[in-house]
Amino acid sequence: MHRTQDCPLCHYPAIPLIQAGPSSYAHCPICKGISMDRDQLLGPKEEWDFYLGHNNDVHDPRYQNFVRPLVNLIESRQNPSHRGLDFGAGSGPVISHMLQERGYNMYLYDPFFHPDLSVLEAQYRFIVACEVIEHFHNPKTAFCQLLGLLEPRGTLYCRTTLIPDHIDFDRWHYKNDATHVFFYHEETIAWIAKNILSCGYTIIDRNLMFFSRS
Repeated sequence: MHRTQDCPLCHYPAIPLIQAGPSSYAHCPICKGISMDRDQLLGPKEEWDFYLGHNNDVHDPRYQNFVRPLVNLIESRQNPSHRGLDFGAGSGPVISHMLQERGYNMYLYDPFFHPDLSVLEAQYRFIVACEVIEHFHNPKTAFCQLLGLLEPRGTLYCRTTLIPDHIDFDRWHYKNDATHVFFYHEETIAWIAKNILSCGYTIIDRNLMFFSRS
C-alpha cells in the first residue's frame, strides 16, 4: 500500500504513482518531479558499494563520447580562465579530465570519491553536475547548496534524463538504477530556476540543460 509523502523538492504532498519492481514512487502535482519512497532510499554504505561497481575510466573513448556534448557546451560558453567545479565527479571525473586537457581550471567534489570539503568553501564561475541530480535524496537542499557555490554571473550545467511527457513509468529504463531517486520533468527544471536559483534556464535535447545567473 502506498503512503503519502511530501515532495523532497517543493515539499508539496505528492501523489502515489506506481509500484515498480521493489520500489514505489510518487508524483508531485506542483513541480512535476517523481520521487522514490523515502523509506526505500539506499544508505551510504549501500550507495558506496553500488558506485564501486562502476568502471569509469577517463580514457575510455565511449565514456568520453557520452559526455562530449556537455563538454562541448561548456567550452562554447566558458573561458578557460573561469574556475569550474565538477560536482559529484565520481570515481572517473572524465569531464574534468577533458576540460583540463583544454586548459580549464577544474576542482572536484564528490561525497564518496573526492570528499574535500574545502572545495565547497569557494565559489565558481561554472559548475557541472553530470548524471548527478537524479541521485539527490534532498534535491531542494542540494540545489540551494549549488546556488551558494555559484558566482553571481555563474552557470550550472546538468545532464540527466528528463521525464517524457507521455511516459509508461513502469517500463522507463532510467528508474531501474537503484541510486536514481528523483526524476525531473521540463516543468521541474522551470520550477527550480524560478523558485530556488532565481535565474534563467535552457534545455537542450531533453538531457542537457543549464541555469544561468544574471
